[in-house]
Amino acid sequence: MRCFVLVRRPFKTLLKMQNEEGQNMDLYIPRKCSATNRLITSKDHASVQINVGHLDESGIYTGHFTTFALCGFVRAQGDADSAIDRLWQKKKGEVRQQ
Repeated sequence: MRCFVLVRRPFKTLLKMQNEEGQNMDLYIPRKCSATNRLITSKDHASVQINVGHLDESGIYTGHFTTFALCGFVRAQGDADSAIDRLWQKKKGEVRQQ
């Protein structure tokens, strides 16, 4: 006759995500739309993130860029182009672009 013994171990916290230093990391960090400041949810499959490259005086890419995120609502309204234009006009003074 065989006998099985069930040994209960303490439950390990597997739901926390930690890096090598032991700091807690979030599983999901939502983005915000650059044009409307709305949260971009994980189910917004129409959203895009665009990196606009920075150029030096001679027009050569410097390796730096500015990131803009647009939600699906802005794109569905057809305002994505004007939103990127407006956002870049504000931002290019900060990054000293022409």
